[in-house]
Amino acid sequence: MNRLIPVFCLCLCILAGACICGCTGTDGPAVSPPAAPEPLPGNLTLVNGETEVVFEWDDITAMPAYEGYGYAVSTVGIKYGPYEVKGVPVTDLVALVGDFGEENRTWVSAPDGYLWVFDADQVAGGGFITFDADLKEIPSPPLTVIIMYEQDGVPLTYEDGGPFRMVIAADTPDVITEGSSWVKWVDRIEVK
Repeated sequence: MNRLIPVFCLCLCILAGACICGCTGTDGPAVSPPAAPEPLPGNLTLVNGETEVVFEWDDITAMPAYEGYGYAVSTVGIKYGPYEVKGVPVTDLVALVGDFGEENRTWVSAPDGYLWVFDADQVAGGGFITFDADLKEIPSPPLTVIIMYEQDGVPLTYEDGGPFRMVIAADTPDVITEGSSWVKWVDRIEVK
């Protein structure tokens, strides 16, 4: 009988702990899923020669959007994605500030000083190295270079490069591109 008392006390303690922690299956207050992040403030400046246009979040998101997938690999082999991505094709943005020819380059920059230069072929979605899930190089399918403002159905967070991020996107989730050209926190696109 004396051996049963410690077992009984242990069972009583476990039951009390379960009640305190809410593990008894009783209905408690409903827990709401976290709210989607609000769009970050930010502007995107487009420049072509003497023409300079500044777009705000609402201006960019009101433009016709491309929706597809983004999947990148870092220079040390870490894969990011695949993500569902939504944004404006860079070809559409560049067309708003003037002509764009084969000789042009597009300079994409961020406030932290990061800069990536795309040639005309790349702005049109060509000239990129692509990989499969095993990071073996594959022939490049059609790609679309976009200014992404939404990832996986929600506005892009600061940690993910928002409010605007340059992304090399594909129509399917199985195409990986090099992440170094995925410019975070884009605030300026200049055609030179």
